[in-house]
Amino acid sequence: MKRVLFACLMTCALFASGQKPLSREEAARATLAVIQQEQEAFRRARGKEWHDRRIVHGPYAMPFEYRVFGETPAGGRSLYISMHGGGNTRKDINDGQWRNQARLYAPAEGVYATPRAAVDAWNMWFQPHVDTLFTLLIRLAVVEEGVNPDKVYLMGYSAGGDGVYRLAPRMADRWAAASMMAGHPGSASPVNLRNIGFMLWVGEKDAAYKRNEEAAKFGRRVDSLARLDPGGYRHETRVVAGKGHWMDHQDTLAVSWMASFQRDPLPARVAWEQGDVPRDDFYWLSVPIEEAREGARLVVEREGNTFTIIESDYQRVTIHLNDAMVDLDQPVKVIAGGRALFSGKASRLSAHLVDSFKKRGDPRWVFPARVTVVWP
Repeated sequence: MKRVLFACLMTCALFASGQKPLSREEAARATLAVIQQEQEAFRRARGKEWHDRRIVHGPYAMPFEYRVFGETPAGGRSLYISMHGGGNTRKDINDGQWRNQARLYAPAEGVYATPRAAVDAWNMWFQPHVDTLFTLLIRLAVVEEGVNPDKVYLMGYSAGGDGVYRLAPRMADRWAAASMMAGHPGSASPVNLRNIGFMLWVGEKDAAYKRNEEAAKFGRRVDSLARLDPGGYRHETRVVAGKGHWMDHQDTLAVSWMASFQRDPLPARVAWEQGDVPRDDFYWLSVPIEEAREGARLVVEREGNTFTIIESDYQRVTIHLNDAMVDLDQPVKVIAGGRALFSGKASRLSAHLVDSFKKRGDPRWVFPARVTVVWP
């Protein structure tokens, strides 16, 4: 109780002096205090949803089940979010698919969570509300089960595989790795998969909707991205010989493959392409939501304290900074098209620090400094 009270007092003091620059040590202490207070507030406000196994966002309610496997590692548990098949059919059929998904995989360690889609529709796993529901699920697993936010994995079968194709790129900054089983990509783009592990599983004879052909084609698209960007796009494509839509559990190998990955929340290169649900933030970048049209791209690299904007469809870009990324006691430079758009100190401000955690709720994304650049 004393610790929580201290955190509250600390945060109140931060708000009171939001525009006063912080030292590195002050920012580190403030970060810990803000995380502690906000996590505790989130637990009090929404923890019941974890224990009730039902998360609500507006008109959408997502029941879920979970099982816990293995001993808790020193760095915290893993979380596997596993999406069931079904789709545009009767509720009882989707319920049956949900129950089946709960038994389909068993990681050696971690929390294996199987949500039940909030709607019964062909696109049930990639409608806009899913992003918010999954973000809440991750945050609840962190505060209630001690999950490490850098060890969160996404997987899904059939209609759930459709969801992986869309959500793995759309929410790539939340995942360590993802695995698609027997789904269809639709219009999904692999560009955002640069910093996660990605696996594709499909039966050689899974010809309905050309799933087998589309999976192989998607895998070749990722192959091309990997060749152009050494160090990025770690992936594998598995076409299971002789199998149709049901792969007879051969795809369970994906669980241990994914477990070898851990998220890098502050990667040195970010490739971001807007999907069918626009976002205004991705890793350590943000853009005006009104400019976030589908297909808009932003590619930024950092080396030391220098950020290079390689490609941008935005006029205004904000780079969020902390001491794990750069030396904030030294000048920061932002370059685009061979010219400097910014060169100077980026002050650590408590207002930025608090705002960044409140917005995204991820303890790895607490940013006391930011730089916004604008060009014609």
